[in-house]
Amino acid sequence: MSALKDQLFEEILQARQRVYAVGEPTPLQRLNLPGVDAVVYAKREDLGPIKAYKWRGAFNCMCKLSPEQRAGGVVAASAGNHGQGVALAARRLGCKAHIFMPRSTPIVKQNAVKSHGGDNVEIVLTGDSYDAASAAAHEYADANNLTFVHPYDDPATMGGQGTLADEVVMSGQGAFDRIYLQIGGGGLAAGCACWFKKFWPECKCIGVEGVKQASMKLAVDSGERRALPYVDVFCDGTAVRIAGENTFELCRELLDGFVTVSNDEVCQAIRSLWNSLRVVPEPSGAMGLAALLQDWDAGKIKPGEKCLVVLSGGNMDFSQLGVVAARGGVRETNRTLRYLRIPMETKRGQILKYLNHIPEGVQLMDVQFGRLNGDIQHPVFGILGTDEQFAEIERGLAARGLSAEDVTNDDDVRFRMISYDRVHLSHPVFFVIEFPERPGAFQEFMTGVGQYANLCYFNYKYSGEQVGRAMVGLEFLTVEDRDACRAFAEAMKGTTIQSIKEMPDNVRRRVLDNMSPMN
Repeated sequence: MSALKDQLFEEILQARQRVYAVGEPTPLQRLNLPGVDAVVYAKREDLGPIKAYKWRGAFNCMCKLSPEQRAGGVVAASAGNHGQGVALAARRLGCKAHIFMPRSTPIVKQNAVKSHGGDNVEIVLTGDSYDAASAAAHEYADANNLTFVHPYDDPATMGGQGTLADEVVMSGQGAFDRIYLQIGGGGLAAGCACWFKKFWPECKCIGVEGVKQASMKLAVDSGERRALPYVDVFCDGTAVRIAGENTFELCRELLDGFVTVSNDEVCQAIRSLWNSLRVVPEPSGAMGLAALLQDWDAGKIKPGEKCLVVLSGGNMDFSQLGVVAARGGVRETNRTLRYLRIPMETKRGQILKYLNHIPEGVQLMDVQFGRLNGDIQHPVFGILGTDEQFAEIERGLAARGLSAEDVTNDDDVRFRMISYDRVHLSHPVFFVIEFPERPGAFQEFMTGVGQYANLCYFNYKYSGEQVGRAMVGLEFLTVEDRDACRAFAEAMKGTTIQSIKEMPDNVRRRVLDNMSPMN
């Protein structure tokens, strides 16, 4: 074991003389994390030449190849960032690289590989996972007698990644008490922990994995490498089914523990990085901070301790930003986002009555409601608040003999399955409403229309804009009430309500006709 660790240390020493031919050292930046009384620095690998740390290992590994090996070309498998590193190295070293990537690889990473490699790179999209792409790459390399550039399990690759740790040691900001290191295959964690433990033996090096990606923790806990039956790919940069052979041995010796983080915790960490540094990393890039925040909340970090996280990459598909924002919550004000399903009587004004009694300071982020048959309705409210505010909500409901169900992680809520029973709707009208995103604006409108109508549908989600938007369904006992409400709504335009648009009859009929009755 010590021989492998010694070999890795020598690889890092040699890599220090190679990697800076293609990239500059990346900076350390202090994070401002409200509520966290620790000194926290981020290593900004998102500022490297490929916006991720992988260039270090790929270039070091390919520099060590013989002229004959480089002349024949190399093969690599990647979910994105390693492929960019290989592409950059291929262009700089003048060799051909065949890079196998899953067909699901984000376009931003495919385009980046092409940009860094130019004519020196051929991208082969195959399979639906990294494992499938890796198997195809190995088969191609063997069939054509080409060198495979491993993304993590080669000591030369790990040595390149370890130069990141060397820059931290040389920065003058250490020593650090706790260092959080992301784990996919384990190359980053092994290389950095090897270097940190040499210079700061007392520091705790902590491996970080996704809850459904924890192949290294499984291997260390069980004493052997085992393949996970399922791998979550939200943090695609760390989605590895089985730990590497060499990285397993090194991580088992060098790491002081593991933290597993959920996707929601990662999204919260991304939001924290945005608030602190105005940067948006890819999900795997924020895993270290997610683990640190989890440890702080659990009381494992002492006030004043010096901690380091690695912002390992910033190559996120732009389309993923919406998911991150929706699941990120707002940690900085000690508030969390919870979805509560609250039972209410099927009476006019019940939802409005509840909205008017939300504790002061609570922010309503989401409402999902559709009128169903029965005496009790079950609207869902997405509420951003403190623990005390949620306790106040519970006390208020209990005083009326009610209790809320926490449905934050329920799939029907996450995918906004808002069902309603068309059979029980009388003279329904659907409006799309824009209103100032301030407390009470929507309630003011609903108080006005409440004299004419009953709420039968409500679909609203906070977007972060100054204007809120909701689709609202109203039902009326008589046609006269419906016409009077329409006139009232028109009169409200430009006042409390900035704009209101009635859903055209053909669209309304299509919506109603496509909704099966619910019993």
